[in-house]
Order: sequence, then C-alpha cells, then structure tokens
Amino acid sequence: MSFLSAREHGAKPGSGGVASQQSEAIDRRERLRRLALETIDLAKDPYYMRNHLGQIECRLCLTLHPNEGNYLAHTQGKRHQQNLAKRAAKEASDKPVAPAPNRRVAVRKSVKIGRPGYRVTKQYDAEAHMRSLLFQVEYPEIEEGTRPRHRFMSSYEQRVEAADKSHQYLLFAAEPYEVIGFKIPNDVVSKDEGRFFTHWDPDSRTFSLQLHFRPRAGAGAPGGAPAGAGLPLPPPPPGALPPRPPMGLPPPPPMMMMGGGGMMGPPPGMGMGMGMGMGMGMGMGPPRPPMGMPPPPMMMMGGPPRGPMGPPPGFRPPPPPM
Repeated sequence: MSFLSAREHGAKPGSGGVASQQSEAIDRRERLRRLALETIDLAKDPYYMRNHLGQIECRLCLTLHPNEGNYLAHTQGKRHQQNLAKRAAKEASDKPVAPAPNRRVAVRKSVKIGRPGYRVTKQYDAEAHMRSLLFQVEYPEIEEGTRPRHRFMSSYEQRVEAADKSHQYLLFAAEPYEVIGFKIPNDVVSKDEGRFFTHWDPDSRTFSLQLHFRPRAGAGAPGGAPAGAGLPLPPPPPGALPPRPPMGLPPPPPMMMMGGGGMMGPPPGMGMGMGMGMGMGMGMGPPRPPMGMPPPPMMMMGGPPRGPMGPPPGFRPPPPPM
C-alpha cells in the first residue's frame, strides 16, 4: 500500500491499515479471555472438561467450545445459568433432612423457700357414681407473672417409692416453692366437661384442681351390696351330685332303693323305722309287734334261728330332738 492510498483510508502515517470489524471482534474476545483467566480458575470448575480433540466441553449443558474464552462466555450466558439453578434445586430436594439438634433447656437454679400449704377434699357424686378429689394449694410468695403448673406422673417414673401400678402421682410446681406430689389411684380420669377443671385465684393466690375418676367396670356405689347380690343361683347341670347341706345341720336320711333301681327317700315326718316297718308290712317281712312286746325271733328256712336283725350297713340313727 502506498502512502497516498493509506492517507485515503484515514490511516496514520507510519502505521498499518484500519482494522476490520472481524479483527476487532477477535481482539475483543482475546482480551476478555485473558481478563477472565486472571479472575477465574478453570481447574476448579466442576463442569469444565477438555476432550481428546482439544475442544472444551461443558458437562452441565453438554456443549462444545473451541477455546477457553468461548467457554467462559458460555458460563455467563442464560442457558448455563438456568441449568445451574435447576441443578441446585434438585440437589436441595434430594438432600436428606438433618435431624434437629437436641437442645436441652438449662435447669433454672433458684433458692427454694419450702413446701406450700394445701387442702385435699374427697367427694362422691351419687348420681354419676363417680369419686372426685379437690386439691387447693396456696402459693402466697409465688413469683410475679407466673402461674402454678401440674402434671400426672406414673409410679414407674419416680424413684422415691417402689413402683405400684395401682397408683399414680399428681404433681404441683411453682417458683420458688418445692414441687409437691399426691399419690392417687391409678384409675381413668374423666376429661368430660365439668369433670376436670383448674382455677388460679391471683388475689388469694390459691390454685385449685378438681378431677373425677370414672367408675370401674362392675363396681357399684361404695359401701353397697356387691354386683350380682340377691340373684337366684343357676340350677346345677344334669347328672351332677346334689349340693352339700350347710355346716352345722344334721345329714339327710338315707335313700331307699326302688324296684327300678332308683332312689327314694322316706316321706316327710317318717323316720327310718317307719319306712322299714311299712316295707315289712307290704310283703317285705313280718309285721311289727304291738308296742311294749318284744319282737318274735326270726325264723329262716333251712337253718337255725338267728338273733334280732341289726340295722343295715351305713345306717345312721336320726338326730335327737332339739
């Protein structure tokens, strides 16, 4: 290029020609690449990878770039930034939720001034057949702005007494007083309306609590007859032995054998002697002699006479008259 031609294109004397638009873009990209490499370390980029062809690959967007500058321009683009946001949201959703730290509340240290006064009243609702307890605890020196608290505690939670499953404990606490507890039956406490309530009177500083126990299954009013009393006893099953007579009464007369093999007792008002006499008069033996005469000797066929016949085996004389 001659001097005159250079002057026509507006070039400075002693310099080259005017750079084209393409040359300016190349120079700008190279300048930005050098600035980016000074501030960004590609070795720490998890998505930067150079393949076997010498090209740069973005592992997040799966794009190919000829040089570092092109890759850095891609990282500042909209597509790469959206993929970064999606990846962060997915990792946050897949990350397991860590358990909350176990924060223990520090025990408050205060000087105790003793136990509060209390009154316990036992009550009974005859209509609902429910027992109730009324607790009234006095806290005259309670801290301002506080209110007494209460809780139920199982007998297995305490270590003062031996565990007893038939009882539980009701605790009352208020600063600066000591915690007091009451041992109550381990029955179901009714939570129905009007059966359990608490009240704190700030004027008299008395905390009241009333609870009702639900009646146990099969239990009636206290002090009354047990359940099932006065009902007739069920009949004995067929083939069972007759019930034994009460203690202190004489045994019943023995049973007589009937012709069919059954047992039949003497009629009312007749003893064993009358039964035997009637049997002998009906063909079972000779009739009895008149009163005051000795009985005749028994004659047996085919043998010598024998003495008077004794009572049958197992016979018991009737009891003497009272």
